[in-house]
Amino acid sequence: MSTITETGAGLFSPASSSKLTGYAAIAVAVTIWAGFALSIRAMGASGLSTADVALIRYGTPALLLAPFIPSRWAMLRRVSLTDALMVFAGAGLPFFWIAAAGGAATSTAHVSALIAGTVPISVALVGFLLTGTRIPLRRMGGLAVIVAGVAVLGFAQSQTGHGSIGWGVTMLLTASLLWGAYTIGLRRTGLDAIGCTLLVTLPSFVILSVLFACGLVTTHFGVHEAMPFLLVQGLGVGVVSTLSYATAIAKLGPARSAVIGSLAPVLASLGAVPLLGEILTPAIALGVGAITLGVVLANRT
Repeated sequence: MSTITETGAGLFSPASSSKLTGYAAIAVAVTIWAGFALSIRAMGASGLSTADVALIRYGTPALLLAPFIPSRWAMLRRVSLTDALMVFAGAGLPFFWIAAAGGAATSTAHVSALIAGTVPISVALVGFLLTGTRIPLRRMGGLAVIVAGVAVLGFAQSQTGHGSIGWGVTMLLTASLLWGAYTIGLRRTGLDAIGCTLLVTLPSFVILSVLFACGLVTTHFGVHEAMPFLLVQGLGVGVVSTLSYATAIAKLGPARSAVIGSLAPVLASLGAVPLLGEILTPAIALGVGAITLGVVLANRT
């Protein structure tokens, strides 16, 4: 009886509850990340322009989080221009536009694996260029497996894209580098999740508003077609995933969160088959699997 009581107490201990919260949070984040890749590919089949979806992506969280601007303004003003540009370019409008261009020429598997899956390499490269930080030897094997997976995906022809596969892969890897810069810039800013979201969304929203007002971007906005993107891009990616991933890191740590997060490309690739009618070829499946394994190996503690 005492054993059962002790076990039961352990199951509901604060530490156990904290981990359960972390696992729930990372599960939400992974699902939304997969949805991001699916929605990037779905843009081509919708009547919306890239600018329309970008406005949904950045306008929704900017408006929802606007009441927090006064309480975060002092923190935002202390961020250096370099760090602010890294955060904005790495997760804001430049990142979105480049990712959308890459997604138009490839597949959902490419979008998810080549952006989310290669972040460990991107962070290592950006960190080395900025501070000279060398990659630990224990991570080299995992990063090498990721590179091998990227090579496989680079040669895996997509039957769903509408452009050069080489161009698409280049754009997606560029988006990954920007995300690596965002990751490092975010660490240096010291902002909380809401402050970071404001730093990403406010400049993007303002720039998009100016582009629309000047007629420099096209729009084919329709409420019915916009609803899925509002849920996935605006609310999901823009607000929920940012807060849930920050919660996961706090409860589980960055390494374990990154390992679980590596499942997003797998989930996105599988979801694209019934939802978008994409074909998961053996080469694409091998590339996604290699990148996922590489992330797990690179984040071993």
